[in-house]
Amino acid sequence: MAKKDKDYFKALKETKHSLFSPPIHSFFKHLFGSGSAKKEYEPTRTGLSPDSLARALRDNLFFTQGKIPEVATHHDWYAALAYTVRDRLLQRWIKTVHTLMKQDIRVVSYLSAEFLMGPHLANALINLGIYEQTRQAVAQLGLDLNDLLLQEEEPGLGNGGLGRLAACFLDSLATLEIPAIGYGIRYEFGIFNQLIRDGYQVEIADKWLRYGNPWELARPEIAYDIGFGGHTETDLDLEGRLRVRWVPARLVKGVAYDTPVLGYRVNTTNILRLWKAEAAESFDFEAFNVGDYFRAVGDYFRAVDEKVSSETITKVLYPNDVPYQGKQLRLAQQYFFVSCSLKDMIRIHLLSGNHLDTFAAAWAVQLNDTYPSIAVAELMRLLVDEHLMEWETAWGITRNTCAFTNHTFLPEALEKWPLPLFQQMLPRHLEIINEINQRFLDEVLVRFPGDDQRLARLSLIDETGEKHVRMAHLATVGTHAVNGVAALHSDLLKQTVLRDFYELDPDKFHNVTNGVTPRRWLVLSNPRLAALITRKIGESWICNMEGELRRLEHWSGDPSFQNKWRQVKRDNKTDLAGLIKERTGIVVDPDTLFDIQVKRLHEYKRQHLNVLHIVT
Repeated sequence: MAKKDKDYFKALKETKHSLFSPPIHSFFKHLFGSGSAKKEYEPTRTGLSPDSLARALRDNLFFTQGKIPEVATHHDWYAALAYTVRDRLLQRWIKTVHTLMKQDIRVVSYLSAEFLMGPHLANALINLGIYEQTRQAVAQLGLDLNDLLLQEEEPGLGNGGLGRLAACFLDSLATLEIPAIGYGIRYEFGIFNQLIRDGYQVEIADKWLRYGNPWELARPEIAYDIGFGGHTETDLDLEGRLRVRWVPARLVKGVAYDTPVLGYRVNTTNILRLWKAEAAESFDFEAFNVGDYFRAVGDYFRAVDEKVSSETITKVLYPNDVPYQGKQLRLAQQYFFVSCSLKDMIRIHLLSGNHLDTFAAAWAVQLNDTYPSIAVAELMRLLVDEHLMEWETAWGITRNTCAFTNHTFLPEALEKWPLPLFQQMLPRHLEIINEINQRFLDEVLVRFPGDDQRLARLSLIDETGEKHVRMAHLATVGTHAVNGVAALHSDLLKQTVLRDFYELDPDKFHNVTNGVTPRRWLVLSNPRLAALITRKIGESWICNMEGELRRLEHWSGDPSFQNKWRQVKRDNKTDLAGLIKERTGIVVDPDTLFDIQVKRLHEYKRQHLNVLHIVT
């Protein structure tokens, strides 16, 4: 054992208070800021100094990983460091929750089928402001931070711009200290990993969870039963009002997994809550225990089948939806996570002592593209069927709660579901959508009497050929605001695919330009350039690029500044040339003009066209 390890255990043995758990009075001093805690009493689980981080890192290696330094792999050390940093995120999350409990606030609920978060560790270090302290801490233990950062798996929770937009929104919301919850799916497998063999792309499973995920916290106590299929029954309640009850043919349980999302250099920490599908039924132990072995074993195999079938829902990001079964799975995924999320919001709202009449004042639900647009019908179902609200009241709450971000203006890319499939999987929701559609078209008829073509274009049901449910239409009708993701895109939406809706209600449409967080995409990804900018104009640009970066124009004609800028670019290209040589053996001149594409190749994606362009 190394001398530093012996000294560490000797100190641990000789003190009454474990170095991993400092005296409680010192902890409270640190937590509430009364007096000045001595350096040696800085809490291991919350301190930010290199010494405290090194102590916590070793603590987590021993007691979380169950490893000693002599046998620990780089991945063991990475996981220990991840838990060390997560402790500091959770401390800030607890403070955030305590603060929000004392305020009358509105929470942003961001519903997205993707969250392309990227690796968590380095981004958390940047946002906590402890990147260099952590580098020093791991160096004390004979490690290199860069080696540990390379151990982290890319979370397989997104594929492209949609998921990256969602991740950037979560980062920005936390940095602006706006309370928010991101809701999505905990995919067991990402879309796929890409290998190039003999010049051809080979697709293999993206098993990003094979070593676990130190950033998430399982919440088995937060779970909801989600129904599929079955039929509806109509009856009169005690007051003579018509009520509908959905009797699903199958139930799937959705279990919550939370990941803390810290803002940049603030204490506000929001949550990304993802849902995992599990079987609602389990093995009949009582039957087995009393000797009914054959029935119990039969139940066991049926339970296994049910478990496999249920867990398939959150198995993989974007299953192939060309075959009918793929369409079923996609629709099941979307409804599953939307229903879990809305039930979760209602649970939180009611537990806070609020009435559902005030739901829209407490929650702002943003639908990221059409994937979560079933939320309009599901929120109506929950309010009308389960909480016995009148239709008009529920409709007002639903529209005032939900807003819609549209990501496309290609008509063929707007999501539609075959009516028979929708009827089979979500019979009650189809009834609700038909009711919404009838009421909506009655309003259109008043505005545009006799315009049957306009009615057909606006209808939530596409009746040209095989009937389909138009999800973009549902999202547009059932929300109070619709936005595109760039000024040009938003204008084209008004002129093309949503033109009729814009003419009907122009005030509903506005623009929110896609942005990216400078914390990950500049401070973390390009530290040389970030340092050069900061030396000139200070750090305020990191949270205000639009307002601050123009200050660089003052030096745009300065030869010295120009040379430093060029040197940053060349140093980065030199690093890339080194990586290319290491990976492929090919020597590339750093002075070459590089054309780089970092993207999985889909045969139906425009990246394929880019490859053809490179070839030609």
